[in-house]
Amino acid sequence: MKGKCRFILSLILVICLASGMTAFADDPDALTGTYDSEISIMTIESPEDNSEDASTQEEETSKATPQFNVNAKAAILIEADTGTVLFSFNEHEPLPIASITKIMTMLLVMEAVDSGKLDLKQKTTVSANAAQMGGSQVYLKEGEIFTVEELLKAVAVHSANDASVALAEAVAGSEEAFVAMMNQKAQELKMKNTMFLDCTGLTDEGHYSTAYDVAIMSRELLIRHPKIVHYTTIWHDTFRDGKFDLDNTNKLVKRYRGTTGLKTGFTNKAGFCLSASAERDGTKFISVILGSDSNDHRFSETARLLDFAFSNWESARIEKKEMDAGTIRVKKGTVTEIPVIFSDNAVVVVRKGSKGKITERIEMPEIINAPVKTGQAVGVLNIELEGEILASIDIVAAKDSQKCTFGLIFGMIARKWATLFC
Repeated sequence: MKGKCRFILSLILVICLASGMTAFADDPDALTGTYDSEISIMTIESPEDNSEDASTQEEETSKATPQFNVNAKAAILIEADTGTVLFSFNEHEPLPIASITKIMTMLLVMEAVDSGKLDLKQKTTVSANAAQMGGSQVYLKEGEIFTVEELLKAVAVHSANDASVALAEAVAGSEEAFVAMMNQKAQELKMKNTMFLDCTGLTDEGHYSTAYDVAIMSRELLIRHPKIVHYTTIWHDTFRDGKFDLDNTNKLVKRYRGTTGLKTGFTNKAGFCLSASAERDGTKFISVILGSDSNDHRFSETARLLDFAFSNWESARIEKKEMDAGTIRVKKGTVTEIPVIFSDNAVVVVRKGSKGKITERIEMPEIINAPVKTGQAVGVLNIELEGEILASIDIVAAKDSQKCTFGLIFGMIARKWATLFC
């Protein structure tokens, strides 16, 4: 008799639970109140203490043209973290770039180092091809052995052509194969007006780039491989066990506060070129000048551009990655509410003194339909200044919520029954 009663009570409980779960799956508001699905908007002030890590902003924004002309055939000024263009002229004109080419050479070398393909302490034997390079050099001899780091230093500081070829051969086996990698990387970076014929820049005819494209590869090197700054900021060092002096060809390293690099270039056809980078108080700028008429002018004009940048612009870092962004309700899901987080950080560039006016606005619906996967975008945080959206960060689900089905409901009831009666 007791067994029959227990069976009847169990059957009643199963029916009640099934009815309740079905009703909830169809209408989650039945238990938690009524909500509409309109967009929820919240505005909060931007934090003052921001992280160095930030997502990049690829699109150009409005330019602020300084009231002066730049002594060069082409020039561009960008904020490094976001890529925002602040000033430019003739920036898309293809021009010979001389040793500015070595920025791409250093980029591919640093990619090989950071990926583990090369080791800085790895020893490299100088080939006959590398030893015969002219121009700026450290006078490598065939059969000599140097570490990757020694050769990289010779390129970054002294702009050594022979060391560039030796590194190219260490990465790709031959300079020709390395040049193919250079052009492939240029395509990946959307450097649309660039063609490399060597890894040094000694070739003028048919070997070209633009101020805009040079800014792209300069930014890629600095942002993706910040260790390069250790070498590009060396003012004086030595090579071959102290027997050869290395003096930085970029005089701004000593003359301009905050300089972090990057590379000079000169041939008679290219003129005096310079891609320079500098950082102050966490704000980073890159200036590119191609075809200036003198060595002094390329440095003085670059300093003027950087002065303009630091006087008028600053970057703001919005640290949000993996921080709590609240919760979102789920309709017809096995979980009725899930936590959400910010997917990334952001960096924006604003007029000097405007950082405190930045606002943050969340756009996220009150309810979304199941299924929901971890990492799925469910909303967005807009970083705004005076109504203009400067950047956006996705808000993503931090947990899954499967869609309710009869099979899932029955399984949940069965597990509940087993817990109660077994």
